[in-house]
Amino acid sequence: MSEDSIDVSALQRKLRWQCRRGMKELDLVLVRYLDTHFIAASASERHNFVRLLETEDDQLWAWILGRSHPQDAQLDALVQRVRSAD
Repeated sequence: MSEDSIDVSALQRKLRWQCRRGMKELDLVLVRYLDTHFIAASASERHNFVRLLETEDDQLWAWILGRSHPQDAQLDALVQRVRSAD
């Protein structure tokens, strides 16, 4: 295991706690993306996921449901990826 993958794994563990929100449904969506796509994601996408987690729960949930969309195109693309993560 390379040093970079160890750093990404450590970041993933840290972000798992940040994925714990006030809403179980939101927790599940975020953790599913974290578990299935985060390690293999580009550095840019990982950075955007960290940015996404800085969003307030109600706004983030509206994005996940498709009721509204982030103005930032990179965050919008990531929200679509998070929504479709399986």
